Amino acid sequence: MRRFLVAVLPLLLALSFTATAHNTDSTLSLSTQNANSTRKRGPVFRANKDQIKQAQAILKQRNFYAGDQTGKLDDATRAGLRQYQQAEGLKVTGTLNKGTLEKMNITLTDKQKAM
Repeated sequence: MRRFLVAVLPLLLALSFTATAHNTDSTLSLSTQNANSTRKRGPVFRANKDQIKQAQAILKQRNFYAGDQTGKLDDATRAGLRQYQQAEGLKVTGTLNKGTLEKMNITLTDKQKAM
């Protein structure tokens, strides 16, 4: 009986250490995920209505957009922007980001220039 206890006791200790280490790792990864998700984003770059209208006119001239110049970044405008960005070798995002506006020679606001 004593041999059995001597053999089983170290095995139980090893299993309990393994379980404790596993729980510690998962707790650390959860706390890391929470820290990353609560981190604040910087300012978001947004094109104004006039810039969107100008971009729509350029996209229309290049046959990437067939709609009206509404100043709204709708699905058709985003699709045209993706085509334009791909044709110009820009990062394809479907948004009017700083690089796309500069490539289109659309004037940036002072706030946009600072971003």
